[in-house]
Amino acid sequence: MAKLWAGRNDGAVSKIADDFNSSVKFDKRLYRQDITGSMAHAAMLGGQGIISAEEADVICQGLQGILDDLENGSLKIDETAEDIHTFVEQTLTARIGEAGKKLHTARSRNDQVALDLRMYVRDDIAEITSKLKLVISAVVQKAEEYKEAIMPGYTHLQRAQPVTFGHYLCAYAMMFLRDTDRLKDCRKRVNISPIGCCALSGTTYNTDRYAEAKSLGFDKIALNSLDGVSDRDFCVEYLSALSLIMTHLSRFSEEIILWSSWEFKFIELSDGFTTGSSIMPQKKNPDMAELVRGKTGRVYGDLTATLTMLKGLPLAYNKDMQEDKESLFDASDTVKMCLDVFAPMISEMKANTANMRKAAEKGFINATDLADYLVKKGMPFRTAYKITGQIVAECIKCDKTLESLTIEEYNKFGSLFAEDLFDEISLETCVNKRISEGGTSVRSVEKQIAYIKESLKNV
Repeated sequence: MAKLWAGRNDGAVSKIADDFNSSVKFDKRLYRQDITGSMAHAAMLGGQGIISAEEADVICQGLQGILDDLENGSLKIDETAEDIHTFVEQTLTARIGEAGKKLHTARSRNDQVALDLRMYVRDDIAEITSKLKLVISAVVQKAEEYKEAIMPGYTHLQRAQPVTFGHYLCAYAMMFLRDTDRLKDCRKRVNISPIGCCALSGTTYNTDRYAEAKSLGFDKIALNSLDGVSDRDFCVEYLSALSLIMTHLSRFSEEIILWSSWEFKFIELSDGFTTGSSIMPQKKNPDMAELVRGKTGRVYGDLTATLTMLKGLPLAYNKDMQEDKESLFDASDTVKMCLDVFAPMISEMKANTANMRKAAEKGFINATDLADYLVKKGMPFRTAYKITGQIVAECIKCDKTLESLTIEEYNKFGSLFAEDLFDEISLETCVNKRISEGGTSVRSVEKQIAYIKESLKNV
């Protein structure tokens, strides 16, 4: 295809350079946004009298025909075109004649590509948010199912205090809710129209940027034309939000991998989301969770690549900025794949509550509650902490648990111990007396589940 910029140059470029410069192989996915944006631009030109109303109608009808043909497969994108913008404009001109050459009046590819990319990210935010909602729904459903299942909570990967599996799962649902909120906030800065900024300095034509932006669903217009064509902050912000989604998926994946090992055996993944070994017939590998964990670095790389691409660019547009799309598309595709596999993987996951309970019975994870028992009887916390530590040391020495010591053995460490102690340090009491907001008691977990479900309605 001929180059849109042939004129000052003859448009003849070395085949190697042409392939290197071309972006159509990846920016072709912007065809819908490019055509929709062009239809709005033609309508604005016609409305302002910059071209005739009849020409605007012919252009819009021609563009709609191209969109329809691309959607139904009767038209294929020519990958010898320099980019998707060239393909659409030259296909339009081939179909409707001279009127097609008027479409590019009062705009540049600089503001056109910025428009297409913003529209794409806006659509993408909606799609990823909807996939996140499915993951959150799957997680909260499991939280409800296991809201009373006691397991050890950890710090430093050491058993710390008893919690419920439902409480644990709610923590991840809260992370994913923040992700939806971040995407919603990111959309505010995405939904700003650059069209009409032209190459960098605006145009001499009497355009109506506000009407064009409104027709495309934008909230605002870019108020500085230099910034309008060179701003890719929204890409960085979106990639950052995607990276955090992957952080949360990766942390959850790590837990799933640990929990499904024989060493923990807290959960079992369904056969549909595991693989076997080519040599060890007993293996059931959590490959999907491992792949999610592995792909996280890929999305981080896309963010880093975009930040690095931007860091030394002078105003306004530079060809370096063509690199924004591959990173953004790759990150988006990766996150979507991970979310698509994660929701059903969680839905089909089963907890081994007996093993969770056994693990919770070891490691003195009710020691804090023993100290609190003494505090409630009037002992200063630091003193209670020290005595409890001494009791734990004695248990380790004698190979006993806090529950298996007798009152007589407890009374060697002080006179405040009575038979009510054993109820106070039972795992059920340890869990259900944590009544502070956000705690692990069943009642608290039920409130968290209700909050998550209500929040999902507003996502």
